[in-house]
Amino acid sequence: MLNKQRLRELAALRPQGHKVISLYLNLDPSEVPTPRQRSSELQSLLDGVERELREDSLPHAQRNELRRDLERIRAYFEREFDASGTRGVVVFAASGADLFDVHHLSRPVRSEVTIDDSPFIEPLTALPGDDGWCVLLVNRQLARILCGDGTTLREVVSMVDDVHRWHDQGGWSQARYQRGIQKETKDHLKHACEELFKLSKRGMVRRLIIGSPEEMRGEVEHTLHSYLRDRIAGWLDIDVKARPAEVAREAAPVIEGDERSREREWLDRLKSELGRNSRGVAGLADTLEALNERRVEGLLVKSGYRAPGYASSAADFLSTEPGTSPVGEELQQRDDVIEPAFESALEQSAEVVVVRHHPDLDALGSIGAVLRY
Repeated sequence: MLNKQRLRELAALRPQGHKVISLYLNLDPSEVPTPRQRSSELQSLLDGVERELREDSLPHAQRNELRRDLERIRAYFEREFDASGTRGVVVFAASGADLFDVHHLSRPVRSEVTIDDSPFIEPLTALPGDDGWCVLLVNRQLARILCGDGTTLREVVSMVDDVHRWHDQGGWSQARYQRGIQKETKDHLKHACEELFKLSKRGMVRRLIIGSPEEMRGEVEHTLHSYLRDRIAGWLDIDVKARPAEVAREAAPVIEGDERSREREWLDRLKSELGRNSRGVAGLADTLEALNERRVEGLLVKSGYRAPGYASSAADFLSTEPGTSPVGEELQQRDDVIEPAFESALEQSAEVVVVRHHPDLDALGSIGAVLRY
C-alpha cells in the first residue's frame, strides 16, 4: 500500500534528464470483469504510448529509455502481476533513474498513462480513505489490530493473553480471584494498546476505530495513549474474531462519516479565515501564490477539479499566467496545474483535502487554502 511518506517522496522526484511513465489501470470488476478485458485495457494504454513516442520530438536517448520502460511494464503484467483483491494499480517507471514502483489500490481509478518530468500523482492524492486507518478489536482475552486504507484491511497484530474466566462462587477467596481477573484484563488491554502505539510511531494510525464489548469501552479508551484517544473516529459492535473483509464493511460507514467531518472542519476553517481576511485564500491564482510562498497548511480542492496553468520545470513555481519564475526561468504551459499544486502541497507537508461531500468550494473557485501564517 502507498503511504503518505512515499507519496511525498514521489511528489518530490524529478529525475534530471529522464522522463517518467505513470500508468494507472482500472481493475474494478463492475467495469473490467474479465482478465481478457483487463489485458485489452492495458494493451490499449501501451499502444497509445508507443504511438506518442513515434510522433514525439523527444531526444533519441529518452525515447529509447521510455521504450525499455514500456517493455518492463509489459513484462511485469505478463509474468508477475496478481490482481487478487485489487481494484486499481499504478506503475511509475523511469529506467534512467532506476525507478520501477508498483502500487496496488483498493479503490478504482481511471485508466490513463502520462509521460512527464515527474510521477503523475494527482489520482492518488484524490483517493479517499488513504492508508492510515487502523481498527483495534479487543475483548477480555483476545486483541487484533488491522491496518489499511479502510476498504482493505490487513491483520498486523493478533494476541491472546491468559485471562481467567469470571464466575461467581462467593467468599473471600472469590474476591481475591476477581481482583486477579481484573488485573489480568488490565494487563491484557495495556499490552494491546502498547502494540497499537508502536504502530502509531511508524505512521500507521492516522485514524482509529475500536470494536469492543460495550462494558469495556471506557476502560479501553482510558488505557489508550492520549495521542491515540484524539484519533478515535468511532466504535464498532462486532465479533472480535470477524474476518478482515467483514471488519472493513462494518468500518465503512464510520470512515465515510469521519471523512465528511474532516472536510467540514477544513471548510469551516477556510471560510472563517476568509471572513476575517486572515489566514485563508480562495481561487486558483491566490492559492498558487500561497503554495509558491510555502505558507499552506491545508490545500482544499473540489473533487475532479482541473485547470490549465503554468509551471517551472521543477514545478516549484506555479502560475495562472505565462511569464518567468523568480529566478528568471520561462514557465511551461500545463494542461492541468492542479497536479503540480498537489505535489507542492505534499512537499511542504500540507494536508491535502479533496472535497467530495460538501458544495462549499463551488462559490470559491473550486480551490482554496488554509495558511500557516
